[in-house]
Amino acid sequence: MVSRFPLIFSLVLLVFAASSRSQDGPPEVIYDEAAVPAYTLPDPLRFGDGTPVASAADWQRRRAELMELFATHVYGKTPVGRPAAMRFEPRRKISDFLDGKASLEEIRIHFSTEESGPFLDLILIKPNQIPEGGVPTFLTLNFAGNHTLHPSPEITLSTAWIRSSAEDKEQGLVLDNRATEKARGSRVSRWPVEKLIDAGTALASFYYGDIDPDFDDGFRNGIHALFGEPRADEWGSIGAWAWGASRAMDYLETDKTIDRKRIAIFGHSRLGKTSLWAGAQDERFALVISNNSGCGGAALSRRCFGERVGRINTAFPHWFSDTFVKYNGNEAALPVDQHQLIALIAPRMVYVASAVEDEWADPKGEFLGAKYAEPVYELLGKKGLGVEEQPSLNSPVGDTLRYHLRSGKHDVTDYDWEQYIKAIQSL
Repeated sequence: MVSRFPLIFSLVLLVFAASSRSQDGPPEVIYDEAAVPAYTLPDPLRFGDGTPVASAADWQRRRAELMELFATHVYGKTPVGRPAAMRFEPRRKISDFLDGKASLEEIRIHFSTEESGPFLDLILIKPNQIPEGGVPTFLTLNFAGNHTLHPSPEITLSTAWIRSSAEDKEQGLVLDNRATEKARGSRVSRWPVEKLIDAGTALASFYYGDIDPDFDDGFRNGIHALFGEPRADEWGSIGAWAWGASRAMDYLETDKTIDRKRIAIFGHSRLGKTSLWAGAQDERFALVISNNSGCGGAALSRRCFGERVGRINTAFPHWFSDTFVKYNGNEAALPVDQHQLIALIAPRMVYVASAVEDEWADPKGEFLGAKYAEPVYELLGKKGLGVEEQPSLNSPVGDTLRYHLRSGKHDVTDYDWEQYIKAIQSL
């Protein structure tokens, strides 16, 4: 088996790729539209041999072709299906959560016969008033543990390894990479739980580190340890987190109070990249939400704007497959680009959201990722964004494909959630 690229080797590759480009090539980081290099996007509606895609039946074959390309060159190939030993263990149920408006459930999804793991802890908060047919549900991945979504002491404090920032340590939220009681509700600004319940929607979430801790250690832990060290063209962490979302979806399908036809997958930043890859692979998700996902997410790689392929592979060598490193400083050689990833979700709904101050994630590139997926949606009889240019601030556009550019920075805000609630209610 091929070992993963350690950080120092990725740095060497990045320097080599940069030095091998012509002197008039694009600079390493671009924040000026005038400096964006000329590029030609691969056509989602043209087979690899150049034959045009002319029908929905043709698209299914082209879709399979694109899925293979993304798996081989970007995210890595993912094990198919669920482990034979997978089982669901209900661990907590509180019927009078949020002053009686909601119920709180905690479910552990085991992936092996061993009690110690690997496993995923899913939290599910849903209205107590359940309409006929069930409630629409947001399935989300969170960054710091289920206990950070709401300050309630009734939510179990995660015991998993937690990736922590200097600010987390300074505030005492994480100690020796473990959550403290102070961390309860620490991310509440990103999770308007009561607003979601009042809108008649449910929130399901799990800590992404349950599936794979977010650091480069050769995949000796998390779900990879169950399947063995990945080969060069096999799944990295994003592929693993997306796989975990599908296993959470397996559980949600068993809950008769949830509308199985109205389940959305949501992710922010690196987890926005994850939600897109999860939505492309798993057609059970009716709505796929990419919030500020940037490079390797909704933004076009060939624009070379903000964060680039070489930079992301250097800083986070465990996120993608090892084969993605070939495109460090060489985005034009990629056989795919991110508009094709979004197109893979058609004809289901996709919502791409950007923040105007989040230049590192390339807001215009995120818009164009959605815009250039439009031809596939139109081929399948669905409406796209309905605009030619990136819309002005706080002016959502689109139909089955949706987009907004909000004021502010790289974050998740109430404004974002207001748009996502409207989207899931429209299904």
